[in-house]
Amino acid sequence: MAAARIYLDHNATSPIRPEVLAAVTSALARGGNPSSVHAEGRAARALVELARGQVAALVGARREAVIFTSGGTEANCMALRPRALRGSTAPVERLIVLSVEHASVLGGHGFDESARDVIGVDANGRIDLDGLARMLDRAGGAPVLVSVQAANSETGIVQPLRAVADLVHANGGALHCDAVQAAGRVPIDMDALGIDALTLSGHKLGAPAGIGALVLAPGRAGPDVSFLRGGGQESRLRAGTENLAAIAGFGVAAEIAGLAIADEAARLAGLRDRAEREVRRLAPDAVMFGAGVERTPNTLAFAVPGLTAETALMSLDLDGVAVSSGSACSSGKVTPSHVLAAMGVPEDLARGAIRLSFGWNSREEDVVRFSQAFETLLQRLYRRDRARAA
Repeated sequence: MAAARIYLDHNATSPIRPEVLAAVTSALARGGNPSSVHAEGRAARALVELARGQVAALVGARREAVIFTSGGTEANCMALRPRALRGSTAPVERLIVLSVEHASVLGGHGFDESARDVIGVDANGRIDLDGLARMLDRAGGAPVLVSVQAANSETGIVQPLRAVADLVHANGGALHCDAVQAAGRVPIDMDALGIDALTLSGHKLGAPAGIGALVLAPGRAGPDVSFLRGGGQESRLRAGTENLAAIAGFGVAAEIAGLAIADEAARLAGLRDRAEREVRRLAPDAVMFGAGVERTPNTLAFAVPGLTAETALMSLDLDGVAVSSGSACSSGKVTPSHVLAAMGVPEDLARGAIRLSFGWNSREEDVVRFSQAFETLLQRLYRRDRARAA
């Protein structure tokens, strides 16, 4: 019998948790429209509001701060618009985004390109705070919206959000944070970190795909006009009948992640660090991306000189191990990562970037299987190179 496959691509999507599947199935069987006033509708509404509180608790927010969306991409597009400062007498004039952001931040905003600035990162993938300060100074006190991710999907590198927030608020701006990859993996408290608007996605936590949230600090930030017009759902900011089953699953996943975050972070970091040791043992010349700074505990990104990601992914997949060459949104086209390019990684090395991302169902045996498959891959590579040199 063939060995079970090993899944090490949780940053792309995490398999649905059994508890979440049970909640989703129950919600599907329950039925009812949350906007209806009869008993079935009230029960559905109660389920939505329970999940809203569970998601809010994950990031230290109030229940009413959560706006459910179809996912992280929609939430980012919803937040990054000129009318993003509630109560402002004028639209936000400039948007500043980090160079290593997700495509939905880099390209999904509602600002003219002439009104957008991109702030760089250092060789470790961390934001250039001095550069951000200069950009904010140049704004001259005009309303500015700044978007900085909590953690990067490809490298796991965590950004210094409190320091960013202090700069942004001192200049009268608002801070949006894409926390899709960080929530449930590292502690997130919106108030403590000074975040005005936060983006989440359910399927990174073991909930279904197709559900996410925009979470708003009280009275500070968020769209002041409807993103989707129609009914009055989601505080009249996002019309449409709520996806009851996905919302219920999102709530359960958020609660599980929040309750176990400290123990789970330690467990995942142990798996990541063991995998890193195995890579270094088998390929001493491997380059680890972000190893010198804080990373999410579940993410390992590296490259071996001379090994392309396309070759690596195919070989590992044939041996039953699923990993990634970077963001899932770039899968299928092996092109240099914009994240690694922003970090100054040479293109030939960036083309070999491999990402392992662990999650709720990852075990020590997965690291063993990966190590065996990776060793086989390297042996094939070296045999091929020796044959070519002969």
